[in-house]
Amino acid sequence: MTSRGVAGELGDATLRATRWAGRVMRGHVVAAVGGPARARVITLFACVLALNSADTSTIGAVAPQLEQAMHIGNARIGLLSSVALLVGAIFVLPFGILVDRAKRVPMLSVSIALWSVASLASAFAGSYSTLLLTRLLMGAVTATAGPAIASLTGDYFPSRERGRIYAYILGGEIAGTAIGFTISGTVASLISWRAAFVLLAIPGFWLSRALWRTLPEPRRGGQSRLAAGVADLHTALAEAEDQAAWAWQQGADSGEHAEELAHEAVRRRGVEPDPRRVLRVDAGRMGIADAVRYILSIPTNMLLIISSALGYFFFSGLLTFLVVFVRGHYHVSQATTMLAILLLVIGAVIGTLVSGRLTDLMVARGFLEARVWVPAVCYLAATALFIPGILGSHLTPALWFDIAGAALLSAANPPLDAARLDIVPAGLWGRAESTRTVVRSLAQALAPVLFGLLADAIAGISGIFSQQAPIGTHPQHVISSSSATGLEFSFLIMLVTLGAAGSFMARARHTYAGDVAAAAASQATAPPGPGRAA
Repeated sequence: MTSRGVAGELGDATLRATRWAGRVMRGHVVAAVGGPARARVITLFACVLALNSADTSTIGAVAPQLEQAMHIGNARIGLLSSVALLVGAIFVLPFGILVDRAKRVPMLSVSIALWSVASLASAFAGSYSTLLLTRLLMGAVTATAGPAIASLTGDYFPSRERGRIYAYILGGEIAGTAIGFTISGTVASLISWRAAFVLLAIPGFWLSRALWRTLPEPRRGGQSRLAAGVADLHTALAEAEDQAAWAWQQGADSGEHAEELAHEAVRRRGVEPDPRRVLRVDAGRMGIADAVRYILSIPTNMLLIISSALGYFFFSGLLTFLVVFVRGHYHVSQATTMLAILLLVIGAVIGTLVSGRLTDLMVARGFLEARVWVPAVCYLAATALFIPGILGSHLTPALWFDIAGAALLSAANPPLDAARLDIVPAGLWGRAESTRTVVRSLAQALAPVLFGLLADAIAGISGIFSQQAPIGTHPQHVISSSSATGLEFSFLIMLVTLGAAGSFMARARHTYAGDVAAAAASQATAPPGPGRAA
């Protein structure tokens, strides 16, 4: 046999082995999440969050090319990142009303298609003002994602699994951040920044089509929960709705039907709800002012909103200046920096997956407050771990502390998101997520500016003292050291926000059980009947 024939057979064997390994891995993932139907829903939701976070991080990744092409400075680069978040904060409340009253899947599909159009428009922007306008449009159309996914997740999956399910979905958000930094940054350096935006737009059109064609709209109030092992989404939803209708006709308790784990736990413990926070009206028909007033009157929800915003504030500032800090502080190459970021992402994914499953098991075994205790411990422990990670003078030992800190910082999110669905009646899930998103978006938009201003101020002071460096010190090295020093102290000072997030979450342990009981009682006053379809 010729060498070409042997090479061909080896190539075919390798291809077959790769396909087999892919099928095995896919089978394990599908089994882990509970069957093909569940895997399809989780994958689509994770892809939505991945696109959103990839877009946010892409601005930072292509910043050098944008500065050269459009002759702009760091302030205008920062504005491109902040403006989408600020516009999203403005539009998210109106979209939250629509999420609670209209069909969510078509709304999400259309918004992603518009998002892709805006991304393509960014790629062909001829000036900074045009690019800024496309970012404004981007912020408006992405305001749908958070409320819609929160509401749909609550209707597709029972409470006893939400921590684990949210962990899988939020894994897409972390993966999108990695994609924005690595793939978009590489494409921008090898081709152009315009190609990076085109690359982001293409999967958006596919995702919009997949949502529209394959994802059926679930009924609200727990009538469409996907049982483990189901293969066909439409058949599974029809069976779930028939079972829910039968259970309601038999007079079954709505909380038991909905399999709300936290609600069952407070009933077993005998926790009585505060009558003032039990809704006596249909939550889905409440006006925006009344809905927001009620959402903010839930003590645990206020603590969750503040804590989550503080956590994302630190994460947003850290993410914005991470590349600059690593290269300047440790004096390493771009390739080494990208590897360090990849390891941080892996740590974040592991933390997310572990915390979701862990908190579900803890609640199932009677530790009702696990969904607020675990995030509190994670925030406080991450604060402690980031201190040596930031102060370390050598990359390798410091990186291990940073990886552990990133894992704990991300681990706080799945139980936080699951807890929010426990304490808010189902008819307000969309508006509750919208309310949180307003505060979170403002925090994320302000973080890069405040981190940067603080770092520049410290770098300026450090630069004055650096003028006394011995003659012969390379000027570029002095500037790099001053900038890295500024960021180092900025990160350390801003760690106060992360510690505060943990402190607020720790206080929620006193209010969580009562708020869960109030949500369960409110749910019982508005039972899921056949007329409550989305």
